[in-house]
Amino acid sequence: MPAIPADIASADDYEPHARQRLDPAVWAAIAGGSADEHTLAENRAAFARIRLNNRVLADLSGAHTGLELFGQAMEHPILLAPTAWHRLMHREGELATAIGASALRATMVVSALASQELEAIAAKAVSPLWFQLYIQPDRGFTHALAQRAEEAGYRALVVTVDAPVTLRNREQRAAFRLPAGIEAVNLRGAPPPPAPRAAPHESEVFKGLLDGAATWADIATLRQHTRLPMLLKGIMTPSDALRAIEAGADGLIVSNHGGRVLDTQPASIEALPRVAEAVAGRVPLLLDGGVRRGTDVLKALALGARAVLIGRPILHALAVGGATGVAHVLKLLRTELEIAMAQTGCPTLDAIGPDVIWQP
Repeated sequence: MPAIPADIASADDYEPHARQRLDPAVWAAIAGGSADEHTLAENRAAFARIRLNNRVLADLSGAHTGLELFGQAMEHPILLAPTAWHRLMHREGELATAIGASALRATMVVSALASQELEAIAAKAVSPLWFQLYIQPDRGFTHALAQRAEEAGYRALVVTVDAPVTLRNREQRAAFRLPAGIEAVNLRGAPPPPAPRAAPHESEVFKGLLDGAATWADIATLRQHTRLPMLLKGIMTPSDALRAIEAGADGLIVSNHGGRVLDTQPASIEALPRVAEAVAGRVPLLLDGGVRRGTDVLKALALGARAVLIGRPILHALAVGGATGVAHVLKLLRTELEIAMAQTGCPTLDAIGPDVIWQP
């Protein structure tokens, strides 16, 4: 097993080590955001602006980080976000990620763009897995893929709804292309997307790229094709949150896709309180985007999330230390969360509320 560099003491410490190990074009693909990357930066900056209240002398006997989501007992509220092509980071790809996640009893959300077959990942995992899905232009293929995940033992379906088109200039400038031998293996057999229909003077977005894009009707239909709990990922507004519940969502993930789909959106953590107020506890809320510290996890829970998802730090740790790195970065984050809970007088996750946030 690879040794973890001695100077790594936090999730962020993995980043420079990962950058040194990865091809520059691959680094651009995983590190970059949309357009000028304002939202990418804001995801981190918004967490830094939130202040916490230190509370002393609390009775912390019996303290723990356990919770239950969709009938699944979890030892902590830190999940692995769906991210693509882990074999770009490590030769074993998602197999190593699943082993590392299982060591910390963390639920891994496997991407539809995984570079290992979803059944093979399930065979390696001890902890429960969820499966992330993009609705494909061929709806029959989409429903079959959801069924395939269900048959492989995945415990929930996460439907990403915020990326019908993207603009990633850093990735474009680096001329990123998947290397030979790495692909989204679980999408093999899917019909190719329609060829662009636009004439040179016409819009290639509205006549081509959006052909087959999902709508609310597709969410309602997908709900009828799976027995799994279904979460929608990419919800940032109260109106979309309410419509998602009406369409059959069992949970929502407040997310701006890590700043990778629409630049100058607010940070995910800034959108969370408004969504939480609108949802009013009808379904669980999760959050991703910018979480790098245990204090970030605590802030998200205080503002209405039940759990958080971690994206880039997992990829950085995978590149540096394989399964060991993944387990280590999760351990760091859980330990930091426990310290933050102790310092704010919260023996359980249910005790974390808005009162831990300092109000000027």
